[in-house]
Amino acid sequence: MAIADNRDLEQYCRETAKQARRAAARLSQLRGDVKNHWLKKSAQLLRHQSDAILAANQEDLDAAPGYGLTDAQIDRLRLDKDRIDGIALGLEEVAALPDPVSEVLQSTTRPNGLEVSKVCVPLGVVFFIYESRPNVTADAAAICMKSGNAVILRGGKEAVHSSRAIVDILRSTAAESHLPVDAIQLVDTADRAAVGHFLAMDNLIDVAIPRGGESLIRRVASEARMPVIKHFTGNCHVYVDNTADHEMARQIVLNSKCQRMGVCNACESLLVHADIAAQWLPQMGRELIQSGIEIRGDSTVCELIPEAETASDQDYFTEYLGPILSIKLVTSLDEAIDHIDQYGSHHTDTIVTNDLMGAREFASRVDSSAVMINASTRFNDGGQFGLGAEIGISTDRFHARGPCGLKELTTYKYIVYGNGQIRE
Repeated sequence: MAIADNRDLEQYCRETAKQARRAAARLSQLRGDVKNHWLKKSAQLLRHQSDAILAANQEDLDAAPGYGLTDAQIDRLRLDKDRIDGIALGLEEVAALPDPVSEVLQSTTRPNGLEVSKVCVPLGVVFFIYESRPNVTADAAAICMKSGNAVILRGGKEAVHSSRAIVDILRSTAAESHLPVDAIQLVDTADRAAVGHFLAMDNLIDVAIPRGGESLIRRVASEARMPVIKHFTGNCHVYVDNTADHEMARQIVLNSKCQRMGVCNACESLLVHADIAAQWLPQMGRELIQSGIEIRGDSTVCELIPEAETASDQDYFTEYLGPILSIKLVTSLDEAIDHIDQYGSHHTDTIVTNDLMGAREFASRVDSSAVMINASTRFNDGGQFGLGAEIGISTDRFHARGPCGLKELTTYKYIVYGNGQIRE
């Protein structure tokens, strides 16, 4: 769509939001089997039209160097037959999940005979702003539609051809499945001002969900007039207690940091009890360095790991999203918890310990969306928690926290049946 000036842009954004609003009203009334049919049909067509999707993806890959994308970013952008099959499988997994819409959360009959039920309902219209990963386009559409929400997708320009190819398929199967087509809309302009227009439309859009870099998320949180489901950073910690099994700790640290570095649930900071540091940390440091990790630590860490650089205070605040890890020695569980409270981002934090009481205290006092005991930080994920695909991870306390799947995209209302009761 050619948009001539800012007034035309605002009009385009408003019409898109109005279409989503109308679609949401229809979508909220549809049965789960109708939505599941759409998901399964979409999965089939994604596989069947994989060549067309790959051709569109190649256009994005050809343009990627001009956008200054790193090799890691280009890899996340790239599709192949297996990745398209993975996208289709994700839709089928969402179809297999229970439909949360109209679920009765609780019900009671009052002494006066009123029957009061608390019932799950969709949020309405979701404005989703996200990074340049084509699979996220399909995941977000699937989760929003299955939970009864219309979604306005604002993906990065780097994946515009791939996202458009996927959305075209999802919209065509929506029409065939008798779902409102405008329940899925991809924003047709790369103009960043469009985001500001959408964020001002709290009368049409119910929630904004940003998924990307911290600067984008802070912009959305600052400008949005509607609620925002978000996390700013994923500064995740692993604390190795003095009672920890050394081999277990080694495996958890390596997996938390090295299995995938550029994701929000990767470990960015390692805390080690001083009592085991001399025995355990030098070998741990060697393995991290062999895995390509640059270590930044306090003075004792630098003595035990000669290759380590001295950490600044800012290092302990930093989400690196890459091959750097900060390490600090602590003398107690209290000191570890205090450090996490000061420097962490309330995303994911792990304790490795054989002390059950210490584990319970850590779980109780660490205020994060997920607290792990003797497990990798990498498990804070919708699929790993059994939620199916997720639209993001929230560190907020309202309305959702942790991985956001189907239920996190619903709210509730009370439905009351009477037979003529009036209040005295």
